Amino acid sequence: MGTIITRNYIDNFRCTVYHEAVATEVKVDDRQACCGTGEAPREAATATEHRLRDSAAVFKALSDETRLRIVLAMARSQRQLCECEIVPQFGLSQSTISYHLKVLREAGIVECARQGLWTYCRVNPRTLMTAVKTLADLA
Repeated sequence: MGTIITRNYIDNFRCTVYHEAVATEVKVDDRQACCGTGEAPREAATATEHRLRDSAAVFKALSDETRLRIVLAMARSQRQLCECEIVPQFGLSQSTISYHLKVLREAGIVECARQGLWTYCRVNPRTLMTAVKTLADLA
């Protein structure tokens, strides 16, 4: 065996004791992503998190049976539906339907436009397709 030089080691693995202040530095990682896509891993994760957050909002809005039926009725319609046309189809009060439409609108599932006193709504297919694509990516 070789000669062990004794310095100020703190353990058997010969880790040196430092008596000086250690400066910390921030190192920027300029490496490419491991899969060679050219996109930094954090940027990809941020985009995925954003898409998942949006899809979760869509699924949460569609988790109510009444809202799901409203979207189905609007999707089957060949034109925009006035809110006053939606209310009689479900046997609920106008304020309840307005609340459900608000939730759908905030999730981006439904687009509404006011024309005079009336509000006309239609389904936003892009939002639904994005949520479906996110769900398909999980499989």
